Amino acid sequence: MPDVLSGTPSRILAYHDPRMAGGSFISRLVSGLTERRLRVHGLILATCLWSSYVIDLAHPGVLDRFGLTKGTDFVHFYTLGTLALEGRASELYNSGAQATLAAQLVPGVPVLYYVALYGPQVSLFFAPFAKLPYVWALCLWWLFSAAIYGGCCYAVWRTCPRLRTHSGTVFILAIAYPAFFHLIAWGQTSAPALLCFTLAFLALRARHPVAAGLAIGLLAFKPPLAVATAVVFLFSKEWKMVGGALISAAVQMATAWAYYGTSVMRDYWDALRHLREVFPYLEPRPYQMHSLRSFWSFVIPSPTVAFAAYVLTGTAVLVFTVIIWRRSNLSLTLKFPALLIATVLVAPHLTVYDLVILAPAFLLLADWTIDHPVDPFSPSLRIMLYLAYALPLVGPLAQWTHLQLSVLVFGGLLYCLWRIAQQQRLALAVAS
Repeated sequence: MPDVLSGTPSRILAYHDPRMAGGSFISRLVSGLTERRLRVHGLILATCLWSSYVIDLAHPGVLDRFGLTKGTDFVHFYTLGTLALEGRASELYNSGAQATLAAQLVPGVPVLYYVALYGPQVSLFFAPFAKLPYVWALCLWWLFSAAIYGGCCYAVWRTCPRLRTHSGTVFILAIAYPAFFHLIAWGQTSAPALLCFTLAFLALRARHPVAAGLAIGLLAFKPPLAVATAVVFLFSKEWKMVGGALISAAVQMATAWAYYGTSVMRDYWDALRHLREVFPYLEPRPYQMHSLRSFWSFVIPSPTVAFAAYVLTGTAVLVFTVIIWRRSNLSLTLKFPALLIATVLVAPHLTVYDLVILAPAFLLLADWTIDHPVDPFSPSLRIMLYLAYALPLVGPLAQWTHLQLSVLVFGGLLYCLWRIAQQQRLALAVAS
């Protein structure tokens, strides 16, 4: 989490960087983000978010106080699991049939039409949940998602020596993280995606690139989050990771193929081919999107020009990330956050709950800034970590401002990491 801790002496925090205009102003901002203040902010945020949600859920039945289905998107996954249990392969990519079935499975919910785009292996994963009544299945999914999120945060935190003595602050900020709140509220599948990235990080840290690739390949269930890793690994010539990812993805597809048969794989391919046509239905709340594609869609009225801007800036992000990743002297503590940030920025479809995949980046970068208090980019990184953590809360303002500020901050974080990589390259060149 964005842990700008007060344990760092104020005399270090207040340094002036002659290479960075406004450095003293940034230093003053950083010095105000003490550990005590971060704890208070986290406690207030966690109390407001979770108490309001508990009150909302206290309404009897499957609908909350606002008439929305509890668990929101989990109805879709519950329906997919039922289709897998009952062998109704022909309905996996039939939104109308799924809406009818969902109304039968969960009486009282409004008729919901979800775009049928998930790979067939997802329905197999949710089949065990579909054996339970909806409310019990939802509670189990909440526990499962929270356990994954907590386990991933703990596993990454254990690799951060500078954060070890600040466990209380890290815990509070982890609970208060807006993306985690949205993950639970929406009943979505981003926790397994976080697990994939966390396992990949731990495997890379242990120098097991094939295992890292196997973990990344599991993202085949959520392809938009695999775009950046695919490009970065290919252009960085990380062939062992590429091979592991292909094997992992192929096993998932083969399992679904063996269970459902060729017709379902054909239906899945047809759904992917018509992806551009259904994009507007995928994003009923564009103000909750936090990638470059949604950013430009807000800024530029023309869809064609907005898409061109997305392609250009997305390409730039990937180039920066490949440069960072190929710096062999750069620590994984900086490389991996760059990969996660690039994943968020270039994803063609990314909603607020998907931002949970940034949790390892917050931890790793916070640890790095504490370990490098006099680095010229540490103050900027600390400010942007705080903003990247909090700005998704005000995402709905983009409905009126037409500017998703979180995306700008994510871009700023990646730029800082690129500058650090360049700085280290120059230092090595001078030393040699």
